[in-house]
This record gives sequence, structure tokens and C-alpha cells, in this order.
Amino acid sequence: MGNQNNVTEFILLGMTQNPEMRKIFSAVFLIMYVVTLSGNLLIMVTVMASRSLRSPMYFFLSFFSLMDVTYSSVIAPKLIIDSLWETTVISFGACMTQLFAEHFFGGVAVVLLIMMAYDRYVAICKPLHYLTIMSRTRCNLLILTAWVGGAVHSFSQFSLIVWLPFCGPNEVNHYYCDIFPLLEVACTDTYITGVLVVANSGMIALVTFVVLFGSYVIILFTLRNYSAEGRRKALSTCGSHITVVVLFFGPSIFAYLRPPTTFPEDKIFAPFYTIIAPMFNPLIYTLRNTEMKKAMIRLWCPNMLSGEKQN
Repeated sequence: MGNQNNVTEFILLGMTQNPEMRKIFSAVFLIMYVVTLSGNLLIMVTVMASRSLRSPMYFFLSFFSLMDVTYSSVIAPKLIIDSLWETTVISFGACMTQLFAEHFFGGVAVVLLIMMAYDRYVAICKPLHYLTIMSRTRCNLLILTAWVGGAVHSFSQFSLIVWLPFCGPNEVNHYYCDIFPLLEVACTDTYITGVLVVANSGMIALVTFVVLFGSYVIILFTLRNYSAEGRRKALSTCGSHITVVVLFFGPSIFAYLRPPTTFPEDKIFAPFYTIIAPMFNPLIYTLRNTEMKKAMIRLWCPNMLSGEKQN
């Protein structure tokens, strides 16, 4: 079947059709987006500028913050602007670009979460070999692997959608271009495509969540042999990772590991992994991490430390 497109643009129906609620959503998501940018950029600058944060854990964390910024920036700015207008239009090319970018940066973030879990596993289960195993060369290779993994995932999803024929209607029942809403408006049988999407995104989300959950069970089991202080410090960093994993993968599994169709709840769950999770990640990683908090105070509020020393 040829790719016969009569549609040159899509109409995004947004979060709601209520004009007043759209304005409220715009204001709320603007605040969330500003917090997301500020928090993640703060982490990135702090890690790059602080000598005390040179370990692989913070190396991965800085890249994860970069993915939070880029991933949310693919979706949030257009959502904020579109919510102020009654009709929101996106061109076919821009829609496909958004689809590719969101799955690319999301895919990289998923692989990074696995890398961060592996880093904690080595640090806690093989502490004597940690610096040898997690060398800077290996960390760079792991980051490269994350980029490649994100690209492979995104290209596979993108190729399933870009060749579908769209001949009308062109109203997408979502606030951004995602796979299942686009399958609803394609003028061909998309059942097989939907199954392939579930097999790709859905199984990736589920398998990754199971692998991460299993790795943290092993880590927590190993902590029995640690001192009380060692357990407290390890649980602090692992607790942050576990919280982020649950916050990201819970809604993601609902969104992609299910029959290939759209549900009214999609627009309720989508903000959790597109906007809310990137906003909370900096808070989770900083509030539960003593080293990160000290580094931020040392870099951004040096007078506070000098005052404490004088007292």
C-alpha cells in the first residue's frame, strides 16, 4: 500500500475543550516547566562545577537531567501555548518530528535508568572493584549505548507511523503527537501496527521495570551486611532511584502495555511521565542526597557554609 496522505496538518484537541480550564492548564504546566528547567539545569551545573561530585553516579545523573530537559521541552512548550487558543494545529512534519524526538529522548532516559541501577549495584555489591569497573571510559561507552538504544527505539516507532496513510479526519484526541492517537486517525487497518507498538514500547517498559526492580531487590538484600550508617547512605541514594523508576514506569506501562487503542484516561496519565516526572526528579535526587545538597550549598550559597564554620 502506498503512502497516500491528504492530511498536511493535524488538529490537537488538547487536554480539554473548556476554554477556562485550558487557560488554567496552561498556567499550571508553565509553572511545572519552569521548575523542570530550573531544577535539572541546577543539577547539571552543580555536577559539572563541583569536584566532590566526580563519581559515575553523578555523571549519569547529569545526563539524566539533560534528558529530562530535552524530553519535557519536546512536549511542554507547545502544550502551554496551545492551551491558550481554541484551535491548535500542528503540521504533519512537525508532528512526526515530535513523535520521533519524544521516543528518542524517552528511550535514552530509560537506558540511563538501567545504567544508574547498574552503577549502584557495582558500588554496593562490588565496592572494592567499583572504580575499576566504572572507569570513565566505560561510563562514556554506557552513555553512548544509551544514545544508540534511544535511536533504535525511536526509529522503530517512527517507521511504523510515518508510512501510514492519513486521509482524514485529522483531529488527534491528545495534546501531543503520540502513536496510539495517530493510529486512530490513519485511514487503514492499524491492528498489526498497534500490536508491534505494544511489543516494542510496552514490553520495553515492562521488561525494564522488572529488571530495575530485580536489581534493587539484590542491592537491598546485600545491604544486610553493611553497618547502620552504610545502610542509611545506600538506602538514601537507592530510594531516590526507586522513586523515579516508579514515577516514570507506572504511567508508561499503562500507556503502552495495553490493547492498541486510545482511552479517555490517556490524557490524565500522560502528564505524569511527560511533565510531572521530569519536574520531580531533581527534587527527589537532591532532597534525599546529602552530598548533592552540600555541593549545591557550597557552589550557590558559600556564605551559608562560612557562617556555620564561624558558629
